[in-house]
Amino acid sequence: MVPTGAYGTWPSPIDARLAAAHDGRPEYVGVVGDEVWWTEPRPAEGGRRALVRRHPDGTEAPVLPAPWNVRSRVVEYGGQPWAGAVREDGAGPLVVFSHFPDQRLYVYAPDGGGDPEPLTPVSGVGHGLRWVDPVVHLDRGEVWCVLEEFTGPGSGDVRRVIAAVPLDGSAAGDRGAVRELTDDRHRFVTGPRLSPDGRRAAWLAWDHPRMPWDGTVVMTGDVTDGGPFTGVRAVAGGTEESVCQVDWAPDGSLLFVSDACGWWELRRMRPGDAEAAGLCTGRAEEFGGPLWKIGLKWFQPLADGTIAVIHGRGATGLGILDPETGEVVDAPGPWTEWASTLAGHGSRVIGVAASPRSGYEVVELDTSTGRTRVIGSAHDDSVDPAYYPEPQIRTFTGPDNREIHAHIYPPHNPDRIAPDDELPPYVVWAHGGPTGHAPLVLDLAIAYFTSRGIGVAEVNYGGSTGYGRPYRDRLREQWGVVDVEDCAAVAEALAAEGTADPDRLAIRGGSAGGWTTAASLAATDVYACGTLLYPVLDLSGWAEETHDFESRYLESLIGSPTDVPGRYRERAPISQVERISSPFLLLQGLDDVICPPVQSERFLAAMAGRGIPHAYIAFEGEGHGFRRADSVVRALEAELSLYVQVFGIDRSDVPPLELRK
Repeated sequence: MVPTGAYGTWPSPIDARLAAAHDGRPEYVGVVGDEVWWTEPRPAEGGRRALVRRHPDGTEAPVLPAPWNVRSRVVEYGGQPWAGAVREDGAGPLVVFSHFPDQRLYVYAPDGGGDPEPLTPVSGVGHGLRWVDPVVHLDRGEVWCVLEEFTGPGSGDVRRVIAAVPLDGSAAGDRGAVRELTDDRHRFVTGPRLSPDGRRAAWLAWDHPRMPWDGTVVMTGDVTDGGPFTGVRAVAGGTEESVCQVDWAPDGSLLFVSDACGWWELRRMRPGDAEAAGLCTGRAEEFGGPLWKIGLKWFQPLADGTIAVIHGRGATGLGILDPETGEVVDAPGPWTEWASTLAGHGSRVIGVAASPRSGYEVVELDTSTGRTRVIGSAHDDSVDPAYYPEPQIRTFTGPDNREIHAHIYPPHNPDRIAPDDELPPYVVWAHGGPTGHAPLVLDLAIAYFTSRGIGVAEVNYGGSTGYGRPYRDRLREQWGVVDVEDCAAVAEALAAEGTADPDRLAIRGGSAGGWTTAASLAATDVYACGTLLYPVLDLSGWAEETHDFESRYLESLIGSPTDVPGRYRERAPISQVERISSPFLLLQGLDDVICPPVQSERFLAAMAGRGIPHAYIAFEGEGHGFRRADSVVRALEAELSLYVQVFGIDRSDVPPLELRK
């Protein structure tokens, strides 16, 4: 007989260290010769990103030893940090990558011995020189990429251009040897994609105050020998149309993903055409997503003229699109979420996917057979999967009868059942972004709580991606209102239907989710406590303190500061501290340049003397999101300790968290 235990007291084999070891996911897949390469996290190695290669015999090996960290800081969120090519002289592969500590580009021949050699110089101005979204052109002796160059000490003293860096190392100490292919007429650009005939390049561009999911343009230019692109012009997109990816088909057609019709959909512009035509319209599905990082990919043109596409509504799948018929044939498999990275090689398509029963892994589809298989970072059940939660896809009704999408993870543990007269505590998870979404995948941080008897509700509140532009636009000038209302509506619905204990509800979130958490504690009496991770708390200060990429984001989320200055004061949690009466935990990385520590410090100063129990933990060496195993462990255990204390859970195996008033 399975013993009875109160919710929250259940023993679990999923400890914080196990959850930390599985934190993060593989990213940025590519094909180098016959090998598949990708980056993946190393929490136990200081949180670095390793570049991994899969040899033809199926074995995996790191391309670079520690402490090499393959990660870009362009727009702070980074993007595609590496590119590889195979030299025709039989000397093996060559890789160009961005090294996180100094942000220089390096070149390395992994089969030739020696160490990586720098390709770009160090600049002492501001935050220096940064590089992202590289493409190696061996025939030209160059790597083309995006250059982010700081021109002064401020986060806004920056210019971004497309540049060509010599592969011979001549620019390692000479900024003048870097050839600029575009001017800096646009604030933001993506890396260039070269047409099959080598005569034209295409890229995306946008400007403040728009974010890339608001409005972007597709730019094209003619390639010249030794000079910048000529004949540069915008051929698609606009200020109210978001294009999130552009590339070329083998026949020279321009392909791009646009939300002009309300959903991100794939469009094609044939050579000589003035306008593009939709390839797969009317499905009410997304074929793209928010461009938070430079170089993300939702489609991959294939040699036979078909196109590999990531698509779906809420959840996503991998399909092969026939551009002539509009038919999409989906790849088989259990995966419910495909990350925005794809690569193609002959009949092979490689991506990164996860499911509710497996973490993110590198997956290959053979289009000639229709078969899929895991080829890298394979999911490994470190504990019996019987301890994993069973998620429920739910749609709730919020204010004005609007739909709210959520994933509900009830408490689950095969070794315990709860008393019949007890309802479980639940924690509402508000995702970051806020232009983002919570995927339906296995997350051991969620299982850490559910296996102990604490339920989790991930809310894709209004403003989330995956449900079309109108759903995304619900948050325009409504940040701190719609997100707060939607999270509360889900929590209250769970309590009303008898799923959750109304007296033991909590909310937590990081970044924009931290904002929603703090705003929810101030605006509602739904939650008994909250966990804030690296949050936005002071709107007026944040716009000046954050990085350039998001420095004008609030104009769409809140409104123009000139037109609605009062709204900036009224909605900010720091202005509503007198309304906060619930205990909270605040977790902050001291190296965070997106939501800097001063935000948390001002908030704590405003809360001082109010007698509200709280704890503050600052993490040395951590930025926006925790990457080191020890940091993730401490954060998870502190969060659990908060719930144990506030919810009155009887367990003694949690490191104590001192709540001060």
